[in-house]
Amino acid sequence: MERENQFIGQSGAFLDAVERTSRAAPMQRPVLIIGERGTGKELIAERLHRLSDRWEEPLVIMNCAALPETLIEAELFGHEAGAFTGATKQRAGRFEEADQGTLFLDELGSLSMGAQERLLRAVEYGEVTRIGSSRPVRVNVRIVAATNENLPAKAERGEFRADLLDRLSFEVITLPPLRVREGDIAVLADFFGRRMAAELGWESWPGFAEHVARRLEEHEWPGNVRELRNAVERAIYRWDNWNDPIGHVQFDPFDSPWMPAAPKPRAEQVAAQNSAAPSATEYDSIEDLRAAVDSHERAIVEHALGKHRWNQRQTAKALGLSYDQLRHCIKKHGLADDD
Repeated sequence: MERENQFIGQSGAFLDAVERTSRAAPMQRPVLIIGERGTGKELIAERLHRLSDRWEEPLVIMNCAALPETLIEAELFGHEAGAFTGATKQRAGRFEEADQGTLFLDELGSLSMGAQERLLRAVEYGEVTRIGSSRPVRVNVRIVAATNENLPAKAERGEFRADLLDRLSFEVITLPPLRVREGDIAVLADFFGRRMAAELGWESWPGFAEHVARRLEEHEWPGNVRELRNAVERAIYRWDNWNDPIGHVQFDPFDSPWMPAAPKPRAEQVAAQNSAAPSATEYDSIEDLRAAVDSHERAIVEHALGKHRWNQRQTAKALGLSYDQLRHCIKKHGLADDD
């Protein structure tokens, strides 16, 4: 299975997770991968398989959240012909497909309690029984599972089997979110940027303008590496001139003044208005009014210039300024040097 993504990063938290993955790979034991969306759980699962003695055998992937609860058990364990409505012929499940190899169960926390019970028996005894059959089938499968949920907390609430969690957690690899991977955002952004520029046939890679690089570092990245890749590639394909550094990045692709919005109840409107207003605490923290106003003005002008690809006449029109007024702001804040 070839992947477009690669392990890229230099932060200690990231390298520690990769090192633990490499050490766990040769072990014939289950591994549980924990991480937010977009942190690379499937890449870790592939590394566990490729560095193990099973690397020549199948790596079978199943997203437990992608199927309705009624079909998960049939998908995992297979079924006999006539076992249920629509089962017109015999079918092997994912366990049998992964025999001698690795079975990667993504979104493990979404498994029903019934499927968890059958999975527990498969892990404990190494055998599965197709739905509609009374004859168990022996399988030799290494389980790698992943989730973005707190499974110990779910087990305490009775929403996940504690005994299954015990058997799957021989090793637990917790992937760090991108926002704590110090230094990795710039490295990843440069990698994705160069790759996208090459895909578009650009003759050179201009890099990012200073204000864009700063925004990339300051963003929280709730979607982690996947979100970063999309944001960088989107910014580059929308940029027209490869001779100029990338001057604008849009984090939310749905952000548009014409985006339809559902009407809010009156109470929510009042609450939104109140939350948008600066608090008294924020006002109290201002010690230099002129500096605070200048900083706010610079951020607005900088963002507008990037949004309009440094077309100063369009930017001036969007901000309700004359061309000369905008030129004065650019000179005042030294933005021409950044460009």
